[in-house]
Amino acid sequence: MKYYIGLIHKDSDSDYGVSFPDFPGLATAGASLNEARAKAKEALAFHIEGLAKDGEPIPQPTGVHQIMSDPKNRAGIAISVAAPRFNTSA
Repeated sequence: MKYYIGLIHKDSDSDYGVSFPDFPGLATAGASLNEARAKAKEALAFHIEGLAKDGEPIPQPTGVHQIMSDPKNRAGIAISVAAPRFNTSA
């Protein structure tokens, strides 16, 4: 199973947001950390399924060290999110 890094962000007046550096533009949110994690898994699965159906390449997961070495990602907390089990090779 492959895992992608999601970055959790939280402002004082917002829900917990999750973005995926390997998939620019993919983001979701939840009112609690548990909800944000669950929605991140759903959003990632939906996005990868759509890419696969469209015949688009699915990127290999980038390592957490590489993601967190980018200054723009350092404000987020890294979590590991499991990808769906169907073919995710690029």
